Amino acid sequence: MTTLNEIHDARRVIHGQVHRTPVLSASVLGEMVGVNLFLKCEQFQKTGSFKPRGALNTLAHLSDEEKARGLVSASAGNHAQGLAYAARAYGAQAGKIVFAESVNTMFEKMLELQREHDYTIAHPFDNPYVIAGQGTIGLEILEDVPDADYVFVPIGGGGLISGIAMALKESNPRVKVIGVESVAGGAYYASRQAGENTRVVCSQSIAGGIICPMIGENNYPLMEKYVDDVVLVNDDEIKAAIRLILERCKMMVEGAGAAATAAVLTKKVALPKNARVVAVLSGGNVDLEKLKEWV
Repeated sequence: MTTLNEIHDARRVIHGQVHRTPVLSASVLGEMVGVNLFLKCEQFQKTGSFKPRGALNTLAHLSDEEKARGLVSASAGNHAQGLAYAARAYGAQAGKIVFAESVNTMFEKMLELQREHDYTIAHPFDNPYVIAGQGTIGLEILEDVPDADYVFVPIGGGGLISGIAMALKESNPRVKVIGVESVAGGAYYASRQAGENTRVVCSQSIAGGIICPMIGENNYPLMEKYVDDVVLVNDDEIKAAIRLILERCKMMVEGAGAAATAAVLTKKVALPKNARVVAVLSGGNVDLEKLKEWV
């Protein structure tokens, strides 16, 4: 499994190629639920989401031959942008878009293209270098809120939370890490219910960035070791969080990016009064036409 040392290594690898994003207090939102709330603002990251962290660390460890074959991956959008950014930085090819029928089939489409063209797979989450890259967010949270009691993290395939949770727990075992999924996906929630890594069939949601039919094989054991709980939010709860973040914090985030905050605001977990809580805003790539409907 990925180690804490590898997360620190990843931080050195990607330094200077990504932003050191801020953690901002959200006192008004926190007061609504009786906690001290902080927001980790990855919507300010290069390409508008956390994804370049893992992508850059991955490409840094590929051979010249692997990069020369071209890269293939699967994405609802944010990883594609992050991978393209990383590919440009490392001189690799990753620019052609091929649409799958749905999120439920896009990973099979990725494998089909890999077999057909001998591309190198740059997996969006099921890769130790991706996990280590995303884990650098956990190191930054520890620096900015060292006494955090709870950290809420959105879950798609598990790359973000497995890295963050390891970074947090290996450094401060008492912090509670809460995963947040959409009811339209919920592979990790289903896996916890079943007691094993379980695939689900996903439906449509405004939180497209965290709609994923499975948890990665590299991610699942880390999540089982380090994640304390997982909760579900629905589209109405996410929309309400988007509106509040925009109105009270003056920041625009996407559906997936607001999911962790939605879980805090709807009290999916019973939080002690005045607990110090961090919610990860994972991205801000919003379709403006759809945003008008949400707000």
